[in-house]
Amino acid sequence: MIDLLGQQLSTALLGGLGGVVLGLAARLGRFCTLGGIEDALYGDSNLRLRMWGFAIGIAILGTFALEGAGVIALENALYLQVEFSWTAAVAGGLIFGYGMALAGMCGFGALARAGGGDLRAFIIVVMLGLSAYATLTGPLAPLREMLFPRAANFLRPDGLAHDLRALTGLPVSIIGGGLGLVLSAAMLWRVNLRRDYVSFLWAGAVGLAVVSGWAATAWIAANGFDPQRLISHTYAAPVGESVLYIMQGSVRALSFGIGSVVGVMVGAALGAFWQGHFRWEACEDPRELRRQILGAGLMGIGAVIAMGCTVGQGISAASTLAYSAPVTLAAIFAGATFGLRQLIVGFGQPAE
Repeated sequence: MIDLLGQQLSTALLGGLGGVVLGLAARLGRFCTLGGIEDALYGDSNLRLRMWGFAIGIAILGTFALEGAGVIALENALYLQVEFSWTAAVAGGLIFGYGMALAGMCGFGALARAGGGDLRAFIIVVMLGLSAYATLTGPLAPLREMLFPRAANFLRPDGLAHDLRALTGLPVSIIGGGLGLVLSAAMLWRVNLRRDYVSFLWAGAVGLAVVSGWAATAWIAANGFDPQRLISHTYAAPVGESVLYIMQGSVRALSFGIGSVVGVMVGAALGAFWQGHFRWEACEDPRELRRQILGAGLMGIGAVIAMGCTVGQGISAASTLAYSAPVTLAAIFAGATFGLRQLIVGFGQPAE
């Protein structure tokens, strides 16, 4: 494949395949973080949150199965090579979660909606990408580095499974596989997810898509000529990278992240056409669009501070059992809960 297509195109195509699955899951399986939080808080349903938890469980199982089979070396994953920072995880998660509530969708959800013809979501995608890169390498980068310094941690992977290995002597594949199995079983304990086969299957597909990202980038690293970091799907910095590639394609390289971004939009478009739901939509209320643009900007900033979004930290990092994942995800939920309450019921009256 690499000999025929070249490393850059091969990497992007492999990212795109996983992205298509994720886009289909968003459209056909209604896989959505903010939707799950809103359902749990105001819709008396935890089905979509259980879908999210089941996807994480499957991702953990698959990722540590790859580790046990020798396909990947998890200590090379970015999330385990950077020292965990409570302040960055909490602050970034809160900012991202609040921005997600203001925008009405996360970065992944915005890509999926844009693929279905929602022009408001397209604006959110562009704003998220610009703010992410402004925070990563642009004018906000010095402030980010001053407030939330990060240090490389190559001596000891900063994850739960690797620390438990040091305590117990068990292989990380056994520890991670066991924890993934427990989480998956816990999500299936309630009958609502077990009986909803569509939700069950798409949640599992999301977890496997993240596993495919680890496998794909490990394969590229082993067989390609250029360096390739061990990564999986995330939708903050890669969105900005995709915007830059559109403007500077002749001087920028294709990547796994760009392929994944395009794949989500393609998968969402296919799902929308399949359902007969594809239609062009625009925002008729300037105040709503202003709020969504602000939310997108906050999401980009928060995701870079926290080193990931709802998919990047919530599933990809969680699949490695990195310490940053549950802390960031909890902060995202808290920020989103605060934002949803502000938008739905306000703070002048108690929630019903």
